[in-house]
Amino acid sequence: MQRQYEKTVNAWCMYDWANSAFATTILAAVFPIFYGRVAGATLPGNLATVYWGYTASAALFTVAFAAPILGAIADHSGAKKKFLLVFAALGIAFTALLATIQQGAWRPASFFFVLAYIGFAGSIIFYDSLLPHISKPEDIDRVSSKGFAIGYLGGGLLLALNLAWIMAPQVFMLKDTAAASRLSFFSVAVWWAIFSIPLFRKVPEPAASPLAGAISPVRGGFQRLSRTFHEIRRYKELTKFLVAFWLYSDGIGTVIKMATIYGSEIGIGTSSLIGALLMVQFIGFPATIAVGKIASRIGTKRAIFITLAIYCFISVGGYFMSRAWHFWALSVLVACAQGGAQALSRSLFGRMAPIEKSAEFFGFFSISSKFAGIVGPFLFAVVGQLTGTSRLSILSLIFFFVCGGLLLARVDVEEGLRASTGA
Repeated sequence: MQRQYEKTVNAWCMYDWANSAFATTILAAVFPIFYGRVAGATLPGNLATVYWGYTASAALFTVAFAAPILGAIADHSGAKKKFLLVFAALGIAFTALLATIQQGAWRPASFFFVLAYIGFAGSIIFYDSLLPHISKPEDIDRVSSKGFAIGYLGGGLLLALNLAWIMAPQVFMLKDTAAASRLSFFSVAVWWAIFSIPLFRKVPEPAASPLAGAISPVRGGFQRLSRTFHEIRRYKELTKFLVAFWLYSDGIGTVIKMATIYGSEIGIGTSSLIGALLMVQFIGFPATIAVGKIASRIGTKRAIFITLAIYCFISVGGYFMSRAWHFWALSVLVACAQGGAQALSRSLFGRMAPIEKSAEFFGFFSISSKFAGIVGPFLFAVVGQLTGTSRLSILSLIFFFVCGGLLLARVDVEEGLRASTGA
């Protein structure tokens, strides 16, 4: 029984391995630089950075509105894995199309990225919603942290190969770094598709929990969503946590999306930008596991507080950053905090959400992070456009970490757990 349990957990974790290639190569490392220097090559000043911020916000805005409705429909119909497949296929297809982007084509680059990101983020809603079903309640922190840690390793391995192509394109019979970057985008699509297979083969589909009187999954999904809004007072602590997560996740997500294009804007070379982010993946693997173990000793909330304090320092350091070694040093701190903050937030939410409505509630979890992601890159872009530099943009992110931490301090986790079980 334990052996089968671990097989299921490992198969679920492999989707983190699969989709993390998108998070590293497309979202964080290679595509933002490609967007600024190739797709946005004809744009004056810092407009490439500005338009990248608006593009990221548009993608998040679309997913944010759809997330809770899709989650409710999936709970009603018992179709979490089917929805995951549909969104993964969408993301994989448009990630592959990024390989067709030519110099100056920032409009199709933005369009393809938005659809690829919708697929990526939409699939994660249903992937996350499987966590309470495949994990034992007392094991959920470990399983969630393991998924993020494996994701760091998988995304890092492909990014290492992508970096080799970009740094020495002639060795791999590629025309130039732009051609190597395009090949890296296509490799992400292939990687994502292949390593998603274990989840679809070995993770069971949780049973449906339809509402009485609902004649279709869509109608049942909307009825379930309506009922959740009316019952939200039962989950007061969960609601407070969602708002706290909305705030600090805003800062984390903006750092992920804007770091390389910001570094490129202030003159840090491509090799340092991508090399530092590659380092993040491999340091992030043991660091995420370590933060999970720390949480088991001092509590999940306290461990999250530590990661938020680190991010406050990163925001201040980013304002003063001017040399490549500064970027490397701040990347080490990101590696120590990023995976732990995300994994522990996911597991804490999973414990406080009622399991029979996991996809629906993880839809709300997703909408929190996606709406947060709208504000962060948008604010980053607006401040950069108004001031002509992005230094004040990176400093402004400290607001999200401080306010998110203050609200998290007011969350009574034990009361949240009682509410989720009806105790």
